[in-house]
Amino acid sequence: MYNINRRKFLGYFGCSCCSLILPSCSTVPITERKQLSIIPEARINNQASAAYEEFKRKAKLITKGSQLKEVREIGKKMEYSVSNFFNKQNKDDPTKNFEWDYILVDNDKIVNAWCMPGGKIAVYTGLLKITKNTDALSIVMGHEIAHAVARHSLERMSHAMTINLGTTVADIFLGGAINRTRNTVGQNTGLDIFKLGIMNPFGRKQESEADYLGLIFSSLSGYNIKESVKLWERMAANKKGKEMPVFLSTHPSSKQRIENLKNWIDEVIVKYPPIKT
Repeated sequence: MYNINRRKFLGYFGCSCCSLILPSCSTVPITERKQLSIIPEARINNQASAAYEEFKRKAKLITKGSQLKEVREIGKKMEYSVSNFFNKQNKDDPTKNFEWDYILVDNDKIVNAWCMPGGKIAVYTGLLKITKNTDALSIVMGHEIAHAVARHSLERMSHAMTINLGTTVADIFLGGAINRTRNTVGQNTGLDIFKLGIMNPFGRKQESEADYLGLIFSSLSGYNIKESVKLWERMAANKKGKEMPVFLSTHPSSKQRIENLKNWIDEVIVKYPPIKT
């Protein structure tokens, strides 16, 4: 059996990973941040569409009324403004292959909304008790739509694939040392060191990026983005001190989020005024 020392192995392994990753980078619209993208977007959109249809079959949905109308109207405005913004910039429209859809989930206990890849959006009635008005709801929906526009789900899956590949191969070479350390720390603390050390900081970057892009999409759609600060103040009050420490959370703390929004608002209002219909 051919033997190779650890230093050479890591060098060869690093080169092989780079050969896979470097040609597989894409750029986040507007922020122009480079991101890993080794999974076809059509594939993840198809998977999301199937999961979305399954969710709709099982969830309790509100199918009529003013609240659903409000969600759909905000969504339609954002569809138009986002697409037209990129077209007027003579840039590729990241939503051109989206199959937009909006649902309102009848659950007052859940304060949440999400947007699957491909423009599948759900809002929970519990969120409406915190947003309280159309401008605030547009901030949340803009944030969720931003995740889809920035292809954050695709990016997370791509990173997970490379992490799993890298740790598996390295662990074979190191005789299982990585998993032993991971399991020992997990047993003693209840935490996954790879999640804390790799995925969580990356998640916070995505969340902040979605906050910024969401503000832009809301502004382009004609909503008052100054409401974003009041919204997150209400969100923080609703959590009643239950927030996890920032280093353990995939989201920025409410305090950090509010500071970021205050720093961005004036710039966004000037640079991204409403697009006229």
